[in-house]
Amino acid sequence: MSRMSGPMAQQLVGKGAARAIHRRERQSFGVNKRPSWTTYAVLVAVLLVSIYPIYFTVLLASSDAATIARNPIPSLVPGPNFFDNVSRVLGSDIKFWTALANSTIVAVVTSVSVVFFATLAGFAFSKLRFRGRNGLLVFVIATMAVPTQLGVVPLFILMSELGWVGKLQAVIVPGMVTAFGVFWMTQYLRDALPFELIEAARVDGASMIRTFWSVALPAAKPAAAMLALFTFVGSWTNFFWPFIILGSANPTLPVALQLLQASYFKDYSLIMAGVVVATLPLIAVFVVAGRQLVAGIMQGAVKG
Repeated sequence: MSRMSGPMAQQLVGKGAARAIHRRERQSFGVNKRPSWTTYAVLVAVLLVSIYPIYFTVLLASSDAATIARNPIPSLVPGPNFFDNVSRVLGSDIKFWTALANSTIVAVVTSVSVVFFATLAGFAFSKLRFRGRNGLLVFVIATMAVPTQLGVVPLFILMSELGWVGKLQAVIVPGMVTAFGVFWMTQYLRDALPFELIEAARVDGASMIRTFWSVALPAAKPAAAMLALFTFVGSWTNFFWPFIILGSANPTLPVALQLLQASYFKDYSLIMAGVVVATLPLIAVFVVAGRQLVAGIMQGAVKG
């Protein structure tokens, strides 16, 4: 006998029976099943292992150079020097506030650009029919196998010819779209966006751009939120290319933190304090966007 759906039960026997059927279905599939203590133990262990590097950084940031030199492994209790070290970082000559503003601009602009262009390309690859579509998609994916270091020299020559050396656009423009973003959004829209919605929009007189903006983009919101979050983190922590093209004159935050290292002496308490300050915006972004991140993962894992 086939299972009675919620709307069918509501039409036949009323809302109360529909809710009861839905509740029994959830229980039969184990949705309301309480996890065992072993599950909680594993989750706690994973949480502790994941959070320990951050806590270890805070321990070093709250210590001082002499204590770290005597005992590289600090005690499990934070020291009293954390805020003093943070004040030293903020008041140092590494252009911290300029670097913070530069990192924010680069990360935000890059995230928005990657989401828009990757979703646009994903919509074209997954729902439009044109000659060479599969070959072009394979070529885009194949570029992910090319190491970034191989393109540094020609990219630097190009930026020098454009007069962008030392300017933020030299970091923003090369990262405005990524092969991973195109692949991710193509795979997501292929399953999440039915052809019937596109055909209905076209019948109503919507142009292809209007269909993309009003139909495809809302359908891609969970995956787009996840892609934006990962792109933001990658742009925020990117060191290699900004260090080469920007230098110390107009740095991003990772480049500025590198300037805390002296030539012959490294004050790890000062460096770790800078790392903690640079990590706080990322933690705030994860806290704010955590729900969208989980929704994106679930939407990508569950089909139908």
